[in-house]
Amino acid sequence: MLFRLSDIYKSYSGHEILRGVTFQVNPSEKIGLVGRNGAGKTTVFRLITGEETADSGDVFKINNLKLGLLQQHVDFSENETVHTAALSAFQRIHDIEAEMRRLEIEMAHDATEEILGKYAELQIEFEAADGFSYAARAEAILLGLGFPKETWTLETKNLSGGQKNRLGMARLLLANADVLLLDEPTNHLDVQAVEWLENFLSNYDKTYVIISHDRYFLDRTTNKIIEIENGKAVSYKGNYSQFLVEREERREIQRREYENQQSYIKNTEAFVRKNLEGQKTKQAKSRRNMLQRLERVEAVVADKPQGNFILKKVERAGQNILTVEDLAIGYGDKILAKDINFTLTRGEALGVIGGNGTGKTTFLKTVLGNIREISGKIIWGTKTDIGYYSQNLEDLDPRNEVIQELRRVAPSAENGALRSFLARFLFSGEDVFKSVKDLSGGEKGRLALAKLIYSNNNVLVLDEPTNHLDIPSREALEDALDAYQGTIITVSHDRFFLDKISTQIFSFEDDGGIEVFDGNYSEFHEWKSRKPEDEKGKREDNFREPETSDKEVFSKAEDQKPKTEVLSKNQRQRIEKRIAEIEKEIPRKEEELANFSFQMSLPEISSSHEKLQEITDKFQKTESRIQALYEEWEGLSEEIA
Repeated sequence: MLFRLSDIYKSYSGHEILRGVTFQVNPSEKIGLVGRNGAGKTTVFRLITGEETADSGDVFKINNLKLGLLQQHVDFSENETVHTAALSAFQRIHDIEAEMRRLEIEMAHDATEEILGKYAELQIEFEAADGFSYAARAEAILLGLGFPKETWTLETKNLSGGQKNRLGMARLLLANADVLLLDEPTNHLDVQAVEWLENFLSNYDKTYVIISHDRYFLDRTTNKIIEIENGKAVSYKGNYSQFLVEREERREIQRREYENQQSYIKNTEAFVRKNLEGQKTKQAKSRRNMLQRLERVEAVVADKPQGNFILKKVERAGQNILTVEDLAIGYGDKILAKDINFTLTRGEALGVIGGNGTGKTTFLKTVLGNIREISGKIIWGTKTDIGYYSQNLEDLDPRNEVIQELRRVAPSAENGALRSFLARFLFSGEDVFKSVKDLSGGEKGRLALAKLIYSNNNVLVLDEPTNHLDIPSREALEDALDAYQGTIITVSHDRFFLDKISTQIFSFEDDGGIEVFDGNYSEFHEWKSRKPEDEKGKREDNFREPETSDKEVFSKAEDQKPKTEVLSKNQRQRIEKRIAEIEKEIPRKEEELANFSFQMSLPEISSSHEKLQEITDKFQKTESRIQALYEEWEGLSEEIA
């Protein structure tokens, strides 16, 4: 054990946040701490570090536990540069080096046995602390987090807020803490830096706890999930996707246990009422005492509302929504990207990705006409009605109340209609009269989405729409956009979101180039990772020896055979992905089938016609599902062959 929270209670201004939180963190665990906004995740971090104390309960830590906390606001010493700030994590190594240099000077004059012994001890400590490689490690981490060598001499006081946060993370990763506490570590990182951090943490041999709304990131970096829900903590083995499955299974088991217990309680209470004064008084009193001692199963608490982002039916636009020809974008004489060519058709969703400063937001503002293109053509199709969501929420007027802000897009709507609509976005009661300037980031994000959806546009241009939303709200938005009949262009660093909604990926590359790919983010990432191998194979093909005459004869014979349809790379990838999913699902379903078979043999099941029928129905449905999966697998295997 590294530390343990035991029966923690914590309130703020009479509002109870944590109600009996208990969990333990052990060496080498890679933990994701999840829960809705306001559930108490950051409070848990403050309790662990000692920044706050619990109202009741205990926080136990092993002696000399070294915690590393990713601060949201990072401070640096006066006149520090990017490079020296990163190296400041190695203060002990610097002290050892300085002492060794001092002893070397002394040894040049008088190499006594005492000095030699002390120098040898320092050498051992220096090597144990990775003294020979710490500078290289620091530089690798700086590069990975988006600090190229030309930025290393910049003074920290001249860095932007996002750069300071990234530099603070670099220093934290180098600090060699026993436990890293990372609160939204991907907030100021572009996709490339996030992927680098994922690889770094995957190979990190110590413990960390991550608070993050990035589900893709949690999937790739965690092996345990702790959920804070209704003031309590529940632990699950596995990454985020496995947690979702296991949580639903646990809830279903709890739901059945609760229903069975309630039925038992109801029947027992009826028996007690009927027999308390009759011949079976003794039995009735015994059962009443048993009910009083019974440990009650809690009812499954329904998920709190997460917002209703369902979009209205929109007017149908023309087939070609947007055509871009030889487009160059930028400011003045500075070109951020050029030679941009693509066509977006009705119903498609274009996901725009790229590093910080590569031109993503500039691209959106250019196609919207807010910034003039440097060269090229932007042609919008017929009947397009465009709605824009800005990541800076700049369209919100801080002077307005919430209901007044929605009225800006619905001037003739009645108050009742506006209030009903705002309730779908979790603004209820007096919330609709809150001032916009007093809203949290998540509330402002929901209000901006409410305005956009009420406008009923058939083209949505979204700049980081999930930035201010917690995971349940992101999932609700994804479901709405997935069912949306219009066309979407979205900049996002949320790869889980892009996987759910995008049909095309538009990637701004670090070298100024552009990649356009048909498919979602995962398919694009897989294609891009294989691209160097494909190019290498093409180069090798160019140097192969000419075919022999026998091979030429064989080739001509092959040409005379009837041709089968050739799958595109994207089609093949989709089929391979589905085959892999089926091959994972079949063993799970077969395990369920075996479990149902075992349950049917249990006396308490076989003696009850109702329970036996329920299990039999599940057995037959699972058996049919397995048969369907095998048939689908065979069909796809033949298609790809």
